[in-house]
Amino acid sequence: MSQLNTDEIEDIAGGEFERQAVPESKLKSWKSFLGMYAGEHAAGTEFMIGPLFLTAGVSAFDLIVGLLIGNLLAVLSWRFLTAEIAVKNRLTLYYQLEKICGKKLVTGYNLANGILFCFLAGAMITVSATAVGIPFNMEMPRLTDTTPNGITWVIIVILIGAVISLIAAKGYDTVSKAANWMSPIIVIAFIACGIVALTQLNVNSFNDFWNIWGEGGDPFPGQIKYTFWHVVLWSWFCNGAMHIGMSDLSVFRFAKKASSGWTTAAGMYVGHYMAWIAAALLYAVYLKSPEALAFLSNGEAPPVAPGPLAYNAIGIFGIIAVILAGWTTANPTIYRAGLAFQAIIPKVSTFWVTIIAGSIATIAGLFPAFAMQLLGFVALYGFILAPFGAIIVFEHFFYEKAGIIKNYAEVAHIKFNKAVLFAWAISFGLFYFISIEFDVFLSFVTLPSWLLCGVLFLVFSKYMQRKAT
Repeated sequence: MSQLNTDEIEDIAGGEFERQAVPESKLKSWKSFLGMYAGEHAAGTEFMIGPLFLTAGVSAFDLIVGLLIGNLLAVLSWRFLTAEIAVKNRLTLYYQLEKICGKKLVTGYNLANGILFCFLAGAMITVSATAVGIPFNMEMPRLTDTTPNGITWVIIVILIGAVISLIAAKGYDTVSKAANWMSPIIVIAFIACGIVALTQLNVNSFNDFWNIWGEGGDPFPGQIKYTFWHVVLWSWFCNGAMHIGMSDLSVFRFAKKASSGWTTAAGMYVGHYMAWIAAALLYAVYLKSPEALAFLSNGEAPPVAPGPLAYNAIGIFGIIAVILAGWTTANPTIYRAGLAFQAIIPKVSTFWVTIIAGSIATIAGLFPAFAMQLLGFVALYGFILAPFGAIIVFEHFFYEKAGIIKNYAEVAHIKFNKAVLFAWAISFGLFYFISIEFDVFLSFVTLPSWLLCGVLFLVFSKYMQRKAT
């Protein structure tokens, strides 16, 4: 569930043909995207997400089958929405939005995108810190912790954040190439962790494996109970900003055919299936330990610390894998947050906007809540940004039937398309209110919000365009 993290992706989305369609000579085959997505989605976030499913009391059927279906829906979204539109227009998300929304409104999107990137990067700094802290016998953050738990934690997070920020600001090309080499190591580490965990759990048959989760249980303190539909919808929309939110237009605009969208299955089933389940197995081992049982007997939630979990399974290799996984996710995420901020303050150099983004991410990393509540944060991330993708999707497929002008902001020379703002604000406000007032999980209302935003955009556009003529 990471952001893009290879040199190939940097070539694809890092500044080439920002304001023009990609020429035929620069198009790439499906093979270019296969390895990219496989590596992208087996990263630092996976070490947190797998265990967090167990804290939500999920059952075996709900987890294994729910992830199977939810990840398939994500692949279909990439294939038939993102890739389909990308190969027709061959424009970046930002330029496509600018044509529809106007420059001023896109500035607001960039700000939200940049800040959310920083918080996600902060969660990955937290993940790496749990590995770095092992030799120092550092107290690990608990599942319910929101603030720093000691000076050792603060020092380690600040040091990791400083290093990652400086590398992101000065050497992204080098880091991207290194990430290509690191991705296979991380995937191997997940496989090794899963195998070792199965051995530690005395799993000798599929029934033994299935019984690890059994019928599920009560969620840990501070967590909500996950059912089958929680797993399906959360796994579908955890990357909602990328597929139905159209962020990966910037990637698939280089694809020769829309069928390249199928390559996202490599990421979904290597990372969002195998890696999540492997990480969950690590936590299942820990939950049988005297330390975890002591927490549970006191009515407390045992900590979810990826570093110790991986170290318990595969030793020093586990520590290295967690550090690399957190780093290879946080570093490009900070870099892209810097690019989003630079779109707002273009006179500031890339170096300094990236340092600003890294500083925000490091501050966020000090607070374990972003990592410990990653399931909820990622649901919010997708809920906020995905409806902007509905604007692009509904205009692309329905502008003729709705009788509206395509790319209206560009055609009418306006910098702020009110139809877009009203559509997003109403859909976001209505369903966020429903979520809060009636305690509805955000992933349950992401699709309704997305659909309503698209429909309202067509309605408001038709009214405002007719009024302007």
